[in-house]
Amino acid sequence: MLVVTSLNDPTADVVISELHDRGVPVVRFDSGDFPASLSAEAEITQDGLRGRLTTPSRTADLANVRALYYRRPTGFAFPHLDEQDARFAVSQARYGLGGVIASLPDCLYVNHPHYIGDAEFKPSGLTAAVKAGFKVPLTLITSDPDAARAFIERNGPVIYKPLSNPVYLVDDVSSVVKIAEVTTADIDDQVAGTAHLFQKLVPKTADVRVTVIGRHTFCVWIDSGLLDWRVDYSRLRYTLVPTPPDIELALHEYLDHFGLLFGAFDFAVDAEGRWWFLECNPSGLWYWLESETGLPMCAALADLLERKP
Repeated sequence: MLVVTSLNDPTADVVISELHDRGVPVVRFDSGDFPASLSAEAEITQDGLRGRLTTPSRTADLANVRALYYRRPTGFAFPHLDEQDARFAVSQARYGLGGVIASLPDCLYVNHPHYIGDAEFKPSGLTAAVKAGFKVPLTLITSDPDAARAFIERNGPVIYKPLSNPVYLVDDVSSVVKIAEVTTADIDDQVAGTAHLFQKLVPKTADVRVTVIGRHTFCVWIDSGLLDWRVDYSRLRYTLVPTPPDIELALHEYLDHFGLLFGAFDFAVDAEGRWWFLECNPSGLWYWLESETGLPMCAALADLLERKP
């Protein structure tokens, strides 16, 4: 079994520990370690793909990999090369090693890296959510300041969300762009500099995180009083709740649309009890909820990777 993630990934650590306790051989690596401490050799023949991946401590026979848990590997980097050569080397690594990892025969992917990439586009996720039957807040994606102001005037209150959230370093401390309510006074010509996502604010009474692992659904009600509960975990209160049947069906329809086996779904619940889809993270965190609630999520993921029913 392969686990592809960064060195510092506590979520992957607990899954690997569970698999180790079950006697399942695991090879863990970060694709960003290539080629310094990770080597690849793959042949494509009429009989298919064969070869091996080698880390400082282990070797994986590509033909015998039964499952791959793809989490959050770092990107390829070649700092010893000049800019042009590094750009070429990164592209070759991405399409070479990345292509091999994505082409393993008879391998169960949780999740397939290409499908993760598709699902991480917020416009794709929101339109797929509508198709699956979820309620989705009215959303605008634009680089036009006038369009943004008009949307806020018609639909306020409105929040701003980053379409993606790369890490910023502020005084050498990692930071991200936060979700925040915006008014027309906040919109200026800088909006024209790139794409932005504006969304009608759901007047929520609570949040719900639903983690789907294969055919298992783990549903947790979250009380916080925060616009975005992820900014302060110390204020969260958790309650286990059943997944409504219509939501259950839509969850799996959504995942099937992208070919995913795992998804961390976030919903806002309004005063009338309606669940509003906010997003699905195909590589989302989940283990802290097992620690807080006792839900057997790690075991479910290990079962999935072992292809147990």
